[in-house]
Order: sequence, then structure tokens, then C-alpha cells
Amino acid sequence: MNFILKLVVLVSIASYSFADEYVLNRKRFPPNFMFGVATAAFQIEGAWDEDGKLPSNWDNYTHADPDSIADGSNADVACDSYHKYKEDLASYTTMISILKFAVLASIASYSFADDYVLNRKRFPSNFMFGVATSAFQIEGAWNEDGKSASTWDNYTHAVPAYIEDGTNADVACDSYHKYKEDVAILKEIGVSHYRFSLAWSRILPTGFPDQINQAGVTYYKNLLRGLRANDIEPVVTIFHWELPMALQEYNGLLNESFIDWYADYATVCFELFGDDVKFWSTFNEPKQSCSGGYGYGYFVPNIHSEGLLEYVSAHNLLRAHAKAYRIYEERFKAAQGGKVGIVLDSSSYIPGSDRPEDITATETNYQFELGWFANPVFNGDYPEIMKSRIAARSRAEGRETSRLPEFTEAEKIALKGSADYFGLNTYSTALVVAIEDPPISNPPSRYQDMGISNYQPDEWGNSSMSGFKVAPWGVRPLLNWVNDHYNQPDIIITENGTPDMTGTLQDEYRASFIQSYLSYIRDTMEQDGVNVIGYTVWSIMDNFEWTHGYSQKFGLYNVDFNSPNRTRTPKLSAQYYKKVCQTKCLIVDENGCTD
Repeated sequence: MNFILKLVVLVSIASYSFADEYVLNRKRFPPNFMFGVATAAFQIEGAWDEDGKLPSNWDNYTHADPDSIADGSNADVACDSYHKYKEDLASYTTMISILKFAVLASIASYSFADDYVLNRKRFPSNFMFGVATSAFQIEGAWNEDGKSASTWDNYTHAVPAYIEDGTNADVACDSYHKYKEDVAILKEIGVSHYRFSLAWSRILPTGFPDQINQAGVTYYKNLLRGLRANDIEPVVTIFHWELPMALQEYNGLLNESFIDWYADYATVCFELFGDDVKFWSTFNEPKQSCSGGYGYGYFVPNIHSEGLLEYVSAHNLLRAHAKAYRIYEERFKAAQGGKVGIVLDSSSYIPGSDRPEDITATETNYQFELGWFANPVFNGDYPEIMKSRIAARSRAEGRETSRLPEFTEAEKIALKGSADYFGLNTYSTALVVAIEDPPISNPPSRYQDMGISNYQPDEWGNSSMSGFKVAPWGVRPLLNWVNDHYNQPDIIITENGTPDMTGTLQDEYRASFIQSYLSYIRDTMEQDGVNVIGYTVWSIMDNFEWTHGYSQKFGLYNVDFNSPNRTRTPKLSAQYYKKVCQTKCLIVDENGCTD
């Protein structure tokens, strides 16, 4: 009786569901719900009599009586999955990505609407809120106390015209002399962590460990002790774009010896500072060092070799990262208990339409921009799409080997899993569209290898820098992409911020930018289960912004670069971020957050 009653109820529900007024269920499936696809061996494998396989009953049936098959065919070859299983696996991955992108793009589109509501959920008590800088951009004291010239010192002195305002970082924010004041500012805001970098040329002036500059070591030890005394966690970058000129004269990252140079330098850092550092990052934004420095030439050392030397420099850098990681793992981790990661940069990439080709192009964009470094570090090799596209285009150019170098099996093993967390710098979002495959050209380029186009619509919010339009909703699909491709790592947003050209103290737009990004990050944590463990504002203070000089300002604090004292003054955004750090809540009105 109960069964009959239940059946009647279900039939009536089904009948109603078929009606025009039925509303689709918008409830998200549980995170452990399994979505998949299916096949059967006979239907796809082919190779019916290869490599020792004997006929099955279905082989015999289709051969003996082909008229019993509607179209008279058989499965001797079928989909040839016996030989093409790697391609099938790649297709499954792409299909899953297409589904995920379609869902996340629709969520992002909704989030961009005017009725998006900020997330009032309080961040976890152990969530890390911090700020970031780099040595070259704030320290100054470029040739004091035994420090040698770096590549960026040389660059700004030799060709000041390369810098937008013709300036240099000889003094910058003068943090070499004002670090105590900087620590006091960090304490005032209440950050849980401070991300900064070490200057290789300040610690090892010759680039080699046979000459350690004690004054440089003392400076960093004092900074670390000051942070520790104020309960601020140091997050230390070993290499943030500047190399001792002494090593650049030996061709820098293009020299395979860079792997050993860097490993020796990292070892010195672990030995000298490791007791005070629990979060290391080996490199900051290596894509900029390699593509900017050795591909498109807009960064030091200004070498133009698109699609060639940018791949060579990246290959050496990745092997250097792996060697340093394994050194820490084997020699220092047990005693010091730290984590080693790498900081990678990426915009969020969203399909420009729901066309499958735009969705596929978006995956390609991610793999060439972020997967180029992330895939070797987390999965042990370059992305398959990079390897296949660059190899094919290299052959078409008449080359015997691919322009993309290959890792040895030992190197793949050393690379795979060589990060304890994922450091992610992100500033904006772009839409991606598929294009016709670019023609083969000489010289080649990475963008031609990628074969896609991306853009930012005019109607998106502007900032003072090209490519930095304000589109915080994009961070959610970006974080999901990282989560899905790299085995759900702990993610720290290691840089996020927005620039202006005035340094105004009334920077409501910056406070709003931070608030919006944090809201979408909280959505991602709460609704998608992505393990974001920290967020870092770039930057604590206005500083030397590389090729933009002092013309672009990202700081929570204004710095008066016309004053010998380099006076620091808090902006409105500093007051907002202070409240966030204190309350773990991004809403500062009377209603606050929910726990």
C-alpha cells in the first residue's frame, strides 16, 4: 500500500514537472555529488585483434552476421581509444572545464549585476590578512653597506627613458633606514602577515655564497625580529625580479648554471633566516621575469626573443625552483617547519560567449598564462596543450625539435608537488574569444603559440593602468580553476590591488575594490569549497612601480617622494583595511557580519 501511494505521488509530481509553470531547481548539488560520463570497451576501444586480444562474442557476432547491425558496420576500430586514450583523457578534462566554465561564467555574469549583495559571512579566525612589498621597490640604499648593483639598478641608471617618469629606486621609500617605522605601520593596521622580498645583491654581492654581506644579513634579521615581536608572520620572497649584475653578465636566467646559482642563494637564505620564516616563496611572477625579460623585452634584461628564449629562461627557472624546494625539504623542513611555495600571476579569464570554441580558448589561455608554471610545479610537466601546439608550430617552422624545452624524467619527479601552497597574484579579468590559428611566422611568439585573443570591455570600471580594469567578480572562476587543476591546494592571494596616479588620501575606490574582491573570495570559499587561506593587499605604501616609476600608486599609505623623510600618511583605504583585519569582516556598517 505504501509503495502504491508513493508511486501515485511521484507520478503526480512528474506530471506537474512537465507543466509549463515548472521552475527549475536552483539548489546547488552537494560538493561530493558525482557528475561523469560513461563508455564501454567494445564500443570505443577498437584494436579488436591487437596485442594478444582474442575475439569476444560481440566481435564474432558483428563479423559473422553484419546484417544484424543496422548499418552493417563493426567495432574493429570504433573510436580507436586503445591508441587514443591520452586524447580521450584530455577531452574529458576539457569537457569538465567547459561545463565548469559555463556554470561559473553565468554565476560571474549574475554577480556583475547591480543586485549583487556583498557577502556578510565573517572570515575564519585563522584567515590571513596581509600586505606586500618587494625589496627593490621600497628599500632604497642601492649601493650602501656592501650591496652591489642589481639588474634593475643598472637598468634604471643606464636607460632612464625606459621608466615612465625617468626616475629610479636609489632611495625609493627608504625602507632600508625606516624599517622600524614600517613595522609600526603594519602593527597599526593589524595585519597577520607581511610579504616582502630579499635582495640577492644585498646578501650576496657577487651573486655567490663565498662572500656574504653581513650588513645586509643584519638588516633582514632586524626586520624579521621586528615582525615576530609584533606577531606579524613574515611571508618571504627569495627572488622578486632582481638579479645581481655580476650574474647577469654570465647571461642570467639563460645560463643553465642559474639553477645552481639560485639553489646556493636559496640555501643561504634558509640557513640565515629560516628560523623566523614559516612561509617562503621561491619566485615572484616568473612569467614577468621570463616573458617580460627574455621574450617581449619590456622588463630587465630587455631581451627580445618571443617564443624562444622566454621558454628557455622559464625552463631554467622552474628547475631552479624544484632544486631549492627539495633542498629545503631534505635539509631544513624538519627543524624549521616552514612551507615553500611559488607566487604566480594571472588575470581571471572568462569565455567571451557561450560558444564551445570560446570556452575551449579560455582553457588554452589559462594553460599558457598560468599553467605554464603551475602545471610543472604541481603536476610535473608543461600543460599538454602547450606541448602539442608549440611542437606543431615548431615543425611547421622547419625546426627539428620543439621550441619548448623538455624536462627529464628526474626533473619531472623533482618538480611534481614542489609547492606547499599556491601563491596567486591577481588584479583584473579579461574575456577570451577564439580566433583563426595564427599563420606561421618568423620570429615566432608565445601569443601566436597560444592562438587566442582576450580583451576588456569598455564599460568595465577603469583604473589608471592599462589592463587593470576593475572586475572583481572574475576572481571566483579563477580560484575555482586553480582549485580544479591543482588538487585543491591551499591558496594565498599574495597580491591584489588597484592603482591611481595621484596618491590621494581619499581613496574610497580602493577601499571598495578591496571590499568587492574579498566578498567574491568569501563566496568562493563558502559556496564552492575552495581553500583560500589568506589575502594580501598590494601594497602597504606607494612605491617604485617598475617601468612606471612613481607615476602609479597602489599604497594604503601615501609616501611623499619629495620629502627627504619619505613621510608615510595613511589613506582612507588603510582605515578600512584596518577594520577588516581587526574584525575579519568586510562590512563596516552597523549590521556587520554573521558568524
